[in-house]
Amino acid sequence: MDKKDIKKVVLAYSGGLDTSVIIPWLKENYNNCEVIAVSGNVGQDDELEGLEEKALKTGASKLYIEDLTDEFVDDFIIPTMKAGAIYEEYLLGTSFARPVIAKRIVEIAKAEGADAICHGCTGKGNDQVRFELTIKHFAPEMKIIAPWREWDIKSREEEIDYAEAHNVPLKITRETNYSKDKNLWHLSHEGLDLEDTGNEPQYEKPGFLEMSVSPLDAPDVPTYIELDFDKGVPVALDGKKMSAKEIILKLNEIGGANGIGLLDIVENRLVGMKCRGVYETPGGTILYKAHNVLESICLDKMTAHEKQRLSITYAELVYNGQWYTPLREALAAFVDKTQERVTGKVRLKLYKGNIIRAGVWSDNSLYSEKIATFGESDYDQTDAKGFINLYGLPIKVQAMVDGKK
Repeated sequence: MDKKDIKKVVLAYSGGLDTSVIIPWLKENYNNCEVIAVSGNVGQDDELEGLEEKALKTGASKLYIEDLTDEFVDDFIIPTMKAGAIYEEYLLGTSFARPVIAKRIVEIAKAEGADAICHGCTGKGNDQVRFELTIKHFAPEMKIIAPWREWDIKSREEEIDYAEAHNVPLKITRETNYSKDKNLWHLSHEGLDLEDTGNEPQYEKPGFLEMSVSPLDAPDVPTYIELDFDKGVPVALDGKKMSAKEIILKLNEIGGANGIGLLDIVENRLVGMKCRGVYETPGGTILYKAHNVLESICLDKMTAHEKQRLSITYAELVYNGQWYTPLREALAAFVDKTQERVTGKVRLKLYKGNIIRAGVWSDNSLYSEKIATFGESDYDQTDAKGFINLYGLPIKVQAMVDGKK
């Protein structure tokens, strides 16, 4: 499709530096096309204040603000958590937020009769893939515009120059220009001093952390919590029934206050480069730990081990933007089957960035104190002799053959 044929563009709009600059750029470079901004609310509520005024002032014809928080939690976060999916220690906060946003953007683009969808992802990152694979799934013929792959701007500093020249209001400066992504699950930090792997993150610097405190600043006394699960889904916190979203938000408060969930890693991006990120995921880190503790008594050995192996594949699919694929859906079905007996209660102790196991109970527990005890039990220890003889038979035969040689 030629540029002259593009009359209406739907833009994935966050109000950050990239997408703020893109509105005037689109109008300059695509024949003054109509730009409809869409912001998917996945829990970054404070960043949505004043967004409509900013979008319209910058040149958008309208702004949609879509509340996707329930869908985000129930259809993306919880299935990924139940899978135990972790990508190189990273709890996938940005990864599974992109498909839910892109899905809604496609729906609006179709309703508006748009000619193209535009996003502000760079050509270096993973998000361009996550957005575009979702768009291809729901609208395979839709034109996609990615300014970072077209324009002459080479850096965030040049973006700020462009914004200032076009009177685009910004909340950042060159000194506070971290690249951040926030939702109800996490907050990521990239860029500036973090690009040097020799620099320690400034956890104690006021304003750096937003969801958490440094473990050094956490209370000197532990906090105990109890989480109830039903078939792998969190249903209550400290005895109070809540939705999964409410539990995550409350755990963010509790975990953040105790310095839980800080992660500093150099991860392997899909596009091939290594990139350093600092993540705050207080509630999610607690939820993953509690779920893992409960699974340790509810899952049999073979199921637990196979699920652990497949969780790596699940995480890679999510990280690589392949949410809407047959394999991811098949793995989700497997995970749901494994969760049928993952029901019970977990107690955890939170202390200065640490999560300490403090108790677990389930009517489906496969742990038997009567069998495992060091005291007297009905377990017949003489059974082990025959088991070892049969289990070790291949080793014995191999040794005998080797001895003859």
